[in-house]
Amino acid sequence: MNSVDVVIASYLPPDLVERIAATDQRLRVHYHPELLPEPRWPADHVGTARSLSAEQDDRWTRLLAAADVMFDFDWRRPAETLTQSPRLRWVQATSAGVGTRMATLGLRHTELTVTTASGVHADPLAEFALAGILYFARDLPGLAADRRNKLWRPGGVTELAGRHAVIVGAGRIGTRIAELLAVFGVTSSGVVRRPRDLGAPFSASLSRDNLPAHLPSADILVIAAPITDETEAMIGARQLAALPDGAIVVNVGRGATIDENALADALQRGTLSGAVLDVTRIEPLPPESPLWALDSVILSPHAAANAPSENAKIVDIFIDNLRRFLDGRPLRNLYDHAAGY
Repeated sequence: MNSVDVVIASYLPPDLVERIAATDQRLRVHYHPELLPEPRWPADHVGTARSLSAEQDDRWTRLLAAADVMFDFDWRRPAETLTQSPRLRWVQATSAGVGTRMATLGLRHTELTVTTASGVHADPLAEFALAGILYFARDLPGLAADRRNKLWRPGGVTELAGRHAVIVGAGRIGTRIAELLAVFGVTSSGVVRRPRDLGAPFSASLSRDNLPAHLPSADILVIAAPITDETEAMIGARQLAALPDGAIVVNVGRGATIDENALADALQRGTLSGAVLDVTRIEPLPPESPLWALDSVILSPHAAANAPSENAKIVDIFIDNLRRFLDGRPLRNLYDHAAGY
């Protein structure tokens, strides 16, 4: 293969750019942070958009036109990706779930190869999920309320051990959550798109068609699935009502999988112990959403996975895929245009 022009389209620390450039002498890596959005935290791949001068705008346009490979999507006019980058063959995305973005940009069902950051966010998201589950399983809101009211009330306590979780999406994030829950004596069933044997840490593998029959046993319902035609609005009032009293709902997948009004109603009635949310249907969450006012909700602004280690882990995937790309071998974490994730 001849030389390959690689354009880095979101901020990376210089040492990681140097690692990419050192992967192979056939790579020509173009990184110009002065043309990119300014990051708000170390692993921010959205950032604050810059106002480019005419000269800078022209430079960025020329870089995109020459790109064979991109690290992240163009930030300026991403919907014009295919026209402004006619040589582009592959984009390494910086998020695990790119289905909605691909559809919005009109890139689904095109010939563009896209790889995701699947697996990078498994540890921080699993930690967030576990923290929220423990928060409600051990009734920490009740202890906090008693402290505020200066109430000393000895009594029985609840525990996490012995509970069962149903995890929708048994990929790397869902699997990591099941692994951490197992340490605390929680069994987990994994819900998958296609029937397959999951093995440990899952005690059972369920198809999505069989999910309704298993909701009554779900002390903890975890959503860790991408958004597709099959998963959108899959958890509504009927599904939430099927959960046992005191169940905990966790969503670290995509907000559109859960009917948020039905979730708020169940929380207000007290049939659920709590909800642990890293995502919402509309982001930022609108001020009028009832979720803001509920003490039984832990709400993260889609930031639970924004750990300092994120950039290095994504670059590890990118470098491995660059070697595969140059050698003509299959890439890791390929986006499936047909499935939408």
